Amino acid sequence: MQDPTLIAGADVGGTFTDLVILDPATGAVRLAKVPTTLTLETGGQAGGVLAALDQAETPLDQINLIVHGTTTTTNAVLERKLARTGLITTHGFRDVLELGRRTRPQPYGMTGQFTPVIPRNLRLEVPERMDARGRILTPLDEPALRLALQNLIDQGCESLVLHFLHSYANPAHELRAAEIAAEVWPTPYITCGHALLSESREFERGVTAAVNASVQPLLERYVRALAGALRDKGYARDLLVMNGNGGMVPAGSVSAEAVKTVMSGPASGVMAAIATGRRAGLPNLITYDMGGTSTDVALIKSGRAPVSNEIEVEYAMPIHVPMVDVRTVGAGGGSIARVDSSGMLRVGPHSAGSTPGPICYGRGGTEPTISDANLLLGRLPASRFGAGRDTLHEAFATKIGAPLGLSAEAAAEAVIRIANTHMAGAIRMVSLSLGADPRDYALFAFGGAGPLHATALAAELAIPRVLVPARPGMTNALGCVVADLRHDSVRTLNRPLDSVDMTRVHQVLADQIAQGQERITASNIALTHTQIELSADMQFIGQTHLLRVPLPHATPSREDLQARFEAAYHARFRVNLPTIRANLVNLNTSVIGQRPEMDLSRLVDPSGRKTTPEPHSHRPVWFGGWVDTPVYWRDHLPLDLHLQGPAIIEQMDTTTVIHPGCTVTSDADGNLLIEVPHV
Repeated sequence: MQDPTLIAGADVGGTFTDLVILDPATGAVRLAKVPTTLTLETGGQAGGVLAALDQAETPLDQINLIVHGTTTTTNAVLERKLARTGLITTHGFRDVLELGRRTRPQPYGMTGQFTPVIPRNLRLEVPERMDARGRILTPLDEPALRLALQNLIDQGCESLVLHFLHSYANPAHELRAAEIAAEVWPTPYITCGHALLSESREFERGVTAAVNASVQPLLERYVRALAGALRDKGYARDLLVMNGNGGMVPAGSVSAEAVKTVMSGPASGVMAAIATGRRAGLPNLITYDMGGTSTDVALIKSGRAPVSNEIEVEYAMPIHVPMVDVRTVGAGGGSIARVDSSGMLRVGPHSAGSTPGPICYGRGGTEPTISDANLLLGRLPASRFGAGRDTLHEAFATKIGAPLGLSAEAAAEAVIRIANTHMAGAIRMVSLSLGADPRDYALFAFGGAGPLHATALAAELAIPRVLVPARPGMTNALGCVVADLRHDSVRTLNRPLDSVDMTRVHQVLADQIAQGQERITASNIALTHTQIELSADMQFIGQTHLLRVPLPHATPSREDLQARFEAAYHARFRVNLPTIRANLVNLNTSVIGQRPEMDLSRLVDPSGRKTTPEPHSHRPVWFGGWVDTPVYWRDHLPLDLHLQGPAIIEQMDTTTVIHPGCTVTSDADGNLLIEVPHV
């Protein structure tokens, strides 16, 4: 029997599960999109994955590799549906997770709510103490530790966090506590803070460890159920799971560092954008993923993912493991529009969800949304939706138009413009705020709703070009197919640069490289080569925020570090501060195992293409007024495409709006390249 060659990427979203199966030898593609099913029998979201594989009608014994992006951990964290978890910490420090940085949930006023990951009654203290240099001040009180462990067991805790002060400098007490806990703890879910994140900040390290422990059992049960179901259906290889850093990890070991799978869905979309942009000759991209509830944006520079270990998933939820730096705003197709008590038009962050959903779904929704506005203005095909334009017209006229003195169409246009303003703000956050000029980038628009708004956003931000990939609504699944292997390490030194031991710096970097290479090799996945990326997190002494400084090799000199930090600081802030001492906080290493490039030219079936672009219909579309607009089916467009806006391009997974004045061409992979005139 011939060895299997197919590679499958499965992405589970809140509404749909997407599947892309690609043959690396021929570029042949099979696609599937099914509702995400939640059944206990199949281990949560696993039902959606299995249903998508059934729809694709591909025997699992023909698949060489399945890579899976999951929202299991992300949803559990955001919805606080977590395993019952206990924490044991240094005497006097049980409230670190709740005190945090003493910021406020809201920028104005003195009200707001914050719920820590682990409640206070499950956060216990024991006598022990290290100082910041790792010297023992108070020995670990082992009898007190055993009492605390039994207390948490009696309270029904499934997971345990051991989080001692300054364990990054000396983990001896955490390691000993873990040995004792292993003797009595009823499950294997024991997280040591230092092992997951060797960082000096107690709050961030504690939250990261708490999140890891809280999602560990959920992720392991889910992955075990899915892997078992795949084996029963004939899949004999490893299942890989996407991490939030854009890399992959074998399913058998993923739960040990479960927190690293948070944000794996958005990360896979960024990986697909990198691969698509590389083939299209566009290494500098701003990714723009608009779904039903929210919009994710990220900056790709020189074909590299923006990975950061300073991500805060939500208020007081800093998860300091390396993750793709994706910013999110509450503007999606289901975002509800309303006029508030002050007479202001608001759009989001509240969403109609999928049930009942927007009015246009015809499932009982009554509040106007962004999707409803797009349908009313002719940008979406009415034939695909349950509610007609008359129903939408009345909703916008009465709920939005009447309070604002606008017609229904003008009200719908205002809703879209407000939504675009929110999304443009997120794009500015990942570009201008980081010193990048959007005019030097192309906007990579994907998600079910991204291509609907992309050309208007590009015009507002003076972005000259929009790239719409072949399958915008399935881009995250494609990212699972093309993603590389990746292992990231972070180690805190937190010493003034002029006194840090440079021999130790070189040794830490060498150890991190060796560890990463060992893990990459153990994955047993075909790679073209291994790439190593090194950096240092630095700051001026007295500052709070860190600046990441790329390093060219593992043996930098003190003078080189100083010069590179000053250059990075000047590039970001346009200020020179030569008299203030620099501080070396963290050393970071990424070992990336690059997989062979995939042929993406057949994501749109070549057999359906026509020699000339022929619209299948026309309909009136609102562009400040009604304009008779040709409507094309994307699968029929030729590769040598040349269209002038206005136009509507429809396909199975999204609709692309081409505004007047824009020009559309296509590349060899069938990506749409839209030139946006400067306004």
